[in-house]
Amino acid sequence: MNIEKTLSVQKREGCGKGASGRLRTQNLIPGVFYTATGENIAVQAPSLPLEKLYEEVGRTSVFNLEIDTDGKKSVHPVIIWDVQYHPYKKVFSHIDFYGVDMNKAVTVDVPVEFVGVSRGVKLGGQLETYREIVRLSSKPLDMPKKITVDVSDMDINTTICVADLKLPENVKAIYDQNFAIVSVLSKAKDAEGEGEGAE
Repeated sequence: MNIEKTLSVQKREGCGKGASGRLRTQNLIPGVFYTATGENIAVQAPSLPLEKLYEEVGRTSVFNLEIDTDGKKSVHPVIIWDVQYHPYKKVFSHIDFYGVDMNKAVTVDVPVEFVGVSRGVKLGGQLETYREIVRLSSKPLDMPKKITVDVSDMDINTTICVADLKLPENVKAIYDQNFAIVSVLSKAKDAEGEGEGAE
């Protein structure tokens, strides 16, 4: 499995709000590349290619960061670690890239997508979702972009917990407690409670 995406950026010299503001007027987003060895490199990324790449890879998929330093280019496998947005415009204001070792596991928060209509809901139950992300650990190229949870077979008063998730091979969930992801609850109990209160 190879890294398919590449983002070309330049090393930047200026720091501080003034320099960052000037970059943004040129459609360049200031950022920092944190290497796998602990070094921090200030970079600037072109806005449109960055936004397009982010839509495709999110914060879970590895891509190549090509850094141009005075005409000399170096390529590093990275994931997007953090994104900051403009206070009222839907544009990036700052971005952090995290260098990864392709042979070592990384820990990433991965979004959960719920699909299907549960049997319990069809019978009058109510679907309650508790988690929109799960923390997973795997080698960078094994990390899924999202975890899909099919709730179709869930009956009333059933719960899917993190330990029940069907994860890809070589991927494991990181958790201290076996917390609930989604449940189908009975509405009858709520109705009984309201009736008792009325009496």
